[in-house]
Order: sequence, then C-alpha cells, then structure tokens
Amino acid sequence: MKLSINKSRSLWWTISAVIILTGIISMVISWQQPNIRAPLRPGLDFIGGTRLQFVRDCTKPGNCDKPIDINAVREVAKAQGLGDSSIQLISENGAENGVLIRSKDLSVDQRTNLQNSLSEQIGVFDPQKNQIDSVGPTLGNELLRSGLLALVVSFIGITIYMSFRFQLDYAVFAIVALLHDILITVGAFSILGLVAGIEVDSLFIVALLTITGFSVNDTVVIYDRIRETIKINPERPIAEIVDDAVNQTLTRSINTTLTVLLTLSAIFLFGGETLKNFSLALIIGFTMGAYSSVFIASTLLTWWREHRGQSQVVDSPKPIDTSASSQDS
Repeated sequence: MKLSINKSRSLWWTISAVIILTGIISMVISWQQPNIRAPLRPGLDFIGGTRLQFVRDCTKPGNCDKPIDINAVREVAKAQGLGDSSIQLISENGAENGVLIRSKDLSVDQRTNLQNSLSEQIGVFDPQKNQIDSVGPTLGNELLRSGLLALVVSFIGITIYMSFRFQLDYAVFAIVALLHDILITVGAFSILGLVAGIEVDSLFIVALLTITGFSVNDTVVIYDRIRETIKINPERPIAEIVDDAVNQTLTRSINTTLTVLLTLSAIFLFGGETLKNFSLALIIGFTMGAYSSVFIASTLLTWWREHRGQSQVVDSPKPIDTSASSQDS
C-alpha cells in the first residue's frame, strides 16, 4: 500500500496543532498553580530541597504483610508541616514497600522525626536501603541554564549542518519538526505533572537532547531520498517526489522506531524509579520524532516548494540551463 501523505497534510497538521495547544494550555495552568509556579512540575534537581526514600525491611515477620497506605503517609507528612510535599510509593521486590518523599529543605531533626513517625504507621525501615539527598537551588538553576543552552546550541548546529548538506528550507523545516517533538514531549509531562504529580529532573533535559538527535536522523534519511530523486527526475511534481521518498524509507523508519521503543519499554517497566520518567520521555519523543519526520517535515517542505510556484525542484549541483532557470523563477 502506497501512503500519500500530502493529500491529507492538513489533517496531520491539525492533529499536531491540537496536541501542542493542549500541552501549552496545561503549561499555563501549571504555572498558575501555587505549589508549582512553572510550566512543568520541577523536581528536586531544579528547586532544591530534600529527597527521602524509605523502604520497609521485609525480613522482619509481618512487617510487609499489608500494602503501604499512601493516605497514611500524607497524614504523617501533613502533621509534620510537610503537606505540600510530593509523595510516591516505590516498588521493592515486586510490591510497593517503599515511599519516596520530596519536600522543602529539612533539618536533621525534622528528617528523624518524619522517619520515626512514618515507621510507626507503615512498618520498620531497612537502614541499608534508606536514602536521604539534599540539593541546593543554585545547582538546580545551573542545571536548567546548561540544559537550555545545550538545546539551543544543538538546534543551531543542526541548522548549519542541514543548510550545507541540503538547502536552507530543508533545514528550517527540520527544525520545525524538532520543535514539534520537543513541545509535545514537554506538554505531555506538563499534563502528567498536573494529573499524576510527575516531576522533571536533570535527566529530562538529557532526554530532550536525545530526542533531538533521534528525530533529525529520521528526517535526514527522508530528505536525502528526496534530494536523490530530484537529481534523477527533476521534472516530477514535488508532492509525488516526497510521497515516494516517504514510502521508500517508511519501513526502515518503522522498524528502527519499534526496535528502540521495545528497549525503552523494558527500561520503563523494569528499570526502577530513577529511569522511569527518563524512559517515558524518550518513548513519547521518539514516537513523535518518527511521526514528525514523515508527516510534518516532509509535508511542510512540499507545501513550501508548491507555495513558491515550484511544481518541480532541482537541487542537483549540475549546471542548469537557461530555460530551466527561467521556469524556476
């Protein structure tokens, strides 16, 4: 079956616009929340504070017979003046026998009191598995600045590379596709932050950079096929050339994406709490990267070339005769 992506390009653009707009609305709502005050729910890496992880000692008889009641944990935290803390249950040995708490900066006495109160309510903790970390807001701000700078530099580098390898309009629409993937991933995590309390940390910035590299790779493959087809048959309409290029590379794109998604799904399911959000961001971003390379970057290039009055386009470095130049102009 041959896919004619340009016949329904308005549909693809509408789908993307709706998803992006939903994410932007979520970011605005998130910014107005008094306990967030940011487009995404910031994690400990960015706002500073204390992270406490307590895991029950299941070697003690009866200590892990009952599941942890997260409402009981919230009540204990509220009684300690930590009602606005982020609280999550974590899995240990196939069951939710631990609790992860992210809160404001706590003194040693506050940490001890919280641990003792929780132990009374949900069971004895294993001191070998307990973790307490502190991060200052200065480090968080530096991480955010470095991450954003890395994204900007990568975008500039991609634009320069694509401009030299192809043409400027190729580069522009490749960047548009990248922004599409980043905005959808960020919007998805904004929604998850509101409805599920999911926070973003420094690994989220790493995920965005990884998504950028993966997405542009698929786009380059399609653009390369478009350019080669134009060199061979420059008289064909650009819409047909793009459709053929997409169909010729579609199987490769699907196989590559599915292989990566299988690995990421395994990490999401079995990689532990630390890597869960990181792998989820990559799953969303890689899926959108495959989508945008086919349905956004390619169709936008077609629309632009047609908008310029070019039903056929010559990208070949071969000399172009006068009649061809006159027709293009």
